[in-house]
Amino acid sequence: MSTASELPHGGAAGDADVDTRHVHGHDEAHVHGHGPGGAAHGSFKGYMTGFLLSVVLTGIPFWLVMGKVFQDHQTTTLIVLAFAIVQILVHMVYFLHLNTSSEGGWNMLALIFTMVLVVITLSGSLWVMYHMNANMMPMSPQDMRNMP
Repeated sequence: MSTASELPHGGAAGDADVDTRHVHGHDEAHVHGHGPGGAAHGSFKGYMTGFLLSVVLTGIPFWLVMGKVFQDHQTTTLIVLAFAIVQILVHMVYFLHLNTSSEGGWNMLALIFTMVLVVITLSGSLWVMYHMNANMMPMSPQDMRNMP
């Protein structure tokens, strides 16, 4: 059992050969680029690439909607949704640094699990709302007269 005067590296508080590797909370060989098991920090170039892609992926849909480029609203909606999906991917890669190798793949597994839960929740909600709309709409006067 350790006493209160012992340091985490095993030496006593008064030892002359104090191990200073843990002062910062990292090993002295630790570099902020992280190794193969950890997530990498972003570089200025990476952040600027992500920022510029985000601006472009926001500006194009804005122009499509405000300029009324397509007459069909469904076409515009589908294109804007496609740009939104691409922008989500840009944010995950350039700002959240998610990839298959970070944290040994656990980040990607957690992301996939979250996406499955979101899809189940959204599709279930839309299914319930559709059926409530179809089954609980007010009846027309003609339907009311035909009721027993």
